[in-house]
Amino acid sequence: MFTGLIEDTGRVTSFHRRGEAGILTVETSLPSAEITIGDSIAVNGTCLTVTASGGRSLTFDVSPESMSRTTIGKLSGSSLVNLERALKLGDRLGGHIVSGHVDCAGNLSRSENRSGNYQLHFTLPSAHARYLVEKGSVTIDGISLTVNTVSQDGFSVNIIPHTYSNTTLGQLRIGDRVNIETDIIGKYVERLAAPWKSEGALSMKTLAENGFI
Repeated sequence: MFTGLIEDTGRVTSFHRRGEAGILTVETSLPSAEITIGDSIAVNGTCLTVTASGGRSLTFDVSPESMSRTTIGKLSGSSLVNLERALKLGDRLGGHIVSGHVDCAGNLSRSENRSGNYQLHFTLPSAHARYLVEKGSVTIDGISLTVNTVSQDGFSVNIIPHTYSNTTLGQLRIGDRVNIETDIIGKYVERLAAPWKSEGALSMKTLAENGFI
């Protein structure tokens, strides 16, 4: 579990593909003494497990699912990535509840400088856009952000100067792809409500047929 508050911007030093999977190594200033093999780290919003650690480097196995669902497979040497260690019990939840399970990739469609702040517009598959609400939360490349506006296949967010300069958002160009995780609460609500939408669910017709009305 993560909060979407980025701790460090690391740099990819190597990424080796093994068929549909991969091995990623990142150089970081995160305190290596506090990181052990098996720890979870969000890399651009994707929850990965540390498989090796040495000096300033962390290595992760990347599964075929992560390769196909996220932008991790497009990383190359010298790419910058947002890093966040998993939340500990008792830590402040300064962002929002982030699972590190990316829903889809989206694209930056427009960027506007508004008095030193940046309004970024993204597109994403409409099947995932339904989980976004105005003033709700969204995670972009691991960064917890507030949704400004929502459309059928896109949304916008406001980026303050600090976030713009201390994450990978400042490196984005129009058309670049990003990892998007929508708010987990909406997905659970939809799943729990699903049985009521199934055939044979309670309805006015069912009540009438069984003599209740």
